[in-house]
Amino acid sequence: MVRPATIIEAPRLSAKLGAKVILASETFQTTGSFKFRAAFHLASHVPEKLIIAASSGNFGQALACACSMLGKASIIVMPATSVKVKIDAVREYGGAVELVDVRVKSRAERLAEIAAQHPEAYVASAYDDPLVIEGNASLGRELATLNYTFDSVLVPIGGGGLAAGFVKGICESGKGIAIIGAEPSLGNDAARSLRAGFVVANETEPDTIADGARTLKLGRLNWGILRGGLQGIIEVGEREIEEGTRLLFELANLKAEPTGALSVGALLSEPERFRNRTVCCVISGGNVDPALYAEIISRVSC
Repeated sequence: MVRPATIIEAPRLSAKLGAKVILASETFQTTGSFKFRAAFHLASHVPEKLIIAASSGNFGQALACACSMLGKASIIVMPATSVKVKIDAVREYGGAVELVDVRVKSRAERLAEIAAQHPEAYVASAYDDPLVIEGNASLGRELATLNYTFDSVLVPIGGGGLAAGFVKGICESGKGIAIIGAEPSLGNDAARSLRAGFVVANETEPDTIADGARTLKLGRLNWGILRGGLQGIIEVGEREIEEGTRLLFELANLKAEPTGALSVGALLSEPERFRNRTVCCVISGGNVDPALYAEIISRVSC
């Protein structure tokens, strides 16, 4: 079932970054990421016995696990470039995997083809679904009950499901916490959308190391929440994403996937903005390819 976030005070990381950093980690969540909150909430609230979704990995394995728990079936469309450990995990949790070469056909196109073959199924978005957003809102509500006064909370952004849920949960709590998104520079559609005032899409799936943020654009429902709920979005370079991943291992004894380390990468990108502030970094997950992780943490600090 859904586990509460692991709250970690990180004095060594704080000293390195010049801010009081509190980590809200979902790496110990069921299936290793925040996605289980959304997947379990969705799977337990729809009547259909088959659920189909597209995912780069974390939502797919979370949904496969949730469906198995609830006696349901799942089909997950995944890019052929997805991390092998995530593909394997979907299958281990009981999901059927459909791999697609996104250079030839988008995962959304392949999802539509499979959905047409299974009209009895519920087609779930990994982020743009009210049940997904509500599931993720539980994390915002949890953090609102903590005995900390945060100057800001940094939340990773891909399709916007986590950030939208987080904003919803915090708003429901009545606490005025500044929520700031952290997004890869290579896939900065959310940041560009916020500047433009309307949803802007990436032309292709971004080739960022933060594989959980390889989305084309924000979800429609997510945009409706985020456009007024975020104080801003920090665009994080690949080097800072990798450095954030490494620092979490070295200074907080925490294994995080690159997408999960986006919030720490945001602190590295704009250190003066958070100097001497109390900041909560949401670490969204820890599912990372072992070889890639070993490569990242062995590199010399930037």
